[in-house]
Amino acid sequence: MWQNLSLRARINLLLALLLALGLAVNIGRQVAEAGPRVQAEDQSVIRLAREFIEMIVADLNEAPDPDARLNQIARDLSRLRHVSIALQDAGGNPLTPPRPADDDARGPPAWFVSLVHPEQTAVSVPVSVRGKPGSLVITAHPDDEIAEIWDAIVTQLEVGSVIALALFLVMMTVVGRALAPLQSLAQTMTAIEGGHYDARATPGGAPELAAICGKLNHLAAALGAAVEEKRLLAERAVSLQDVERKEIARELHDEFGPYLFSLRAHASALAKLADGRAPNADSVRKHGSALLEQINQLQQFTRRVLERLRPVGLAELGLRQALESLSRLWRESHPDVAIETVISATLGVTGETADLTIYRIVQEALTNVFRHAGATSVNVVIEPVEQAGGRGYARVRVSDNGRGMEPGQKLGFGLVGMRERILALGGTLNVVSGDGGLTVEALVPTAAS
Repeated sequence: MWQNLSLRARINLLLALLLALGLAVNIGRQVAEAGPRVQAEDQSVIRLAREFIEMIVADLNEAPDPDARLNQIARDLSRLRHVSIALQDAGGNPLTPPRPADDDARGPPAWFVSLVHPEQTAVSVPVSVRGKPGSLVITAHPDDEIAEIWDAIVTQLEVGSVIALALFLVMMTVVGRALAPLQSLAQTMTAIEGGHYDARATPGGAPELAAICGKLNHLAAALGAAVEEKRLLAERAVSLQDVERKEIARELHDEFGPYLFSLRAHASALAKLADGRAPNADSVRKHGSALLEQINQLQQFTRRVLERLRPVGLAELGLRQALESLSRLWRESHPDVAIETVISATLGVTGETADLTIYRIVQEALTNVFRHAGATSVNVVIEPVEQAGGRGYARVRVSDNGRGMEPGQKLGFGLVGMRERILALGGTLNVVSGDGGLTVEALVPTAAS
C-alpha cells in the first residue's frame, strides 16, 4: 500500500502520524504523572487532617459530655471535601453514617479513577472517652484532584487536536505548493514523450525542483533542436543525393552522348566501306583511329565517374597507398604547392566505411585548397585518438597556409556533405579559419569503436 501512495500522500501521512504521536506522548505523560500527583495529594490531606484531629481530641475528656463532643467533631469533619472521617468503636463498627457518594455526571470516568487512584488511603486515629477505646478513621477522597487532572487532559486533547489539525492543514498546503511543479514536470515529460518538444515546465516550488524544471526545459529544447537538425540533415542528404544524381546524369548526357554518336557515325562509315568492292585503306585506318580515340575518351570518362562514386584502388591498395596516390596526383598537377602527408604508424585497421570517409575528407579538403586557398603548403595528418567511453576515432587534420575564409562565408556543398556524413557516423567535423590559413579537422569513428 505504501508503494502505491504518491509522494504528497506519503509526506502528509508522515506528518499526520508525527502530530498524532506527539499529542499521544503528551497525553501519556500527563496520565503517567496523574498517579503520583493524586498519591501526594492523599498523603498531604491525611497528614493535615490527622494533626488537626489529634489537636482537637487532646482535651476531649475535659469536656462536660465527651461522647456528645466526639460525635459533634465527627459530624463537623465529615463536611470536608477531600477527606471523610468516620467514628468507630473498639470492634471497628461505624458509629456515624457513611459519606454519601458524589454523583457528578461530569466527573472523570471510572476507568480513569481506577487507573490513577486504584485504592483509597485511610488512617485510623485512636481516641478514648472515659476509658472506652475508639477511633476516628480518616479516608482520603481526592475526587477534585482527579477531576482537575482529567479536565486538564481533556483540554489538552481538545486544544492539541485543534492545533495539530491546523498544523496539518498548513503543512499540507506548504507541501502541496512545494510539490506542485511535479505535476507540471509529469505533464511536460508526457508531452515530450509524445514528440512535442516545445513543451515547457513551469519552474516553481523548492530550488531543487525549480532547477529540475530548468534542466528539463533545456533538455526539451536540446531534443527539439536535435530533431530539427536531424530533419534538416535528412533533407540535406536527400538534396545532395539529388544534386549528385543530376550531376552524374548531366555528365553522362554531355559526355556519353557525343561519344556514342561519334562511334556510331564511324561504325556506319566503316560498314559502308566494307560494302564496297575495293575499300580504301586510308579511310578504314582513319575511321579505326577515330574509334580508338573515342573509346579511350570513354574509358577516361568512365574512370572519372567511378572515381567520384568510389576511389579507385582504395579497397585493393588500402588507405595509406590510396592517400599517397592522391597526394602524388596533386603534386604532379600543382608542383608549386608542397603537400606533406603523415599517417600514424599506430593507426591500425579503421574499417571500410572509415577508410572511405577519411579519403573523402582529404580529397575534399585538398580540392578546396587548390581551388580557393591560394596556399603554398598543405599538411595532412591522420592519427588515432581515444575519446570518453573507450571509443576509437581517427583524427584527420588538413591545414594550409592560404588566405582562409572570408567573414560570414559559408561552407561549400562538399564540406557540408562531409559534415553530415560524419555526424551520421557519430563523429565530428570542424573548420577553423584564421590569418594563418584554413584547418579542417574531423573525428571519424573507426572499426575498433
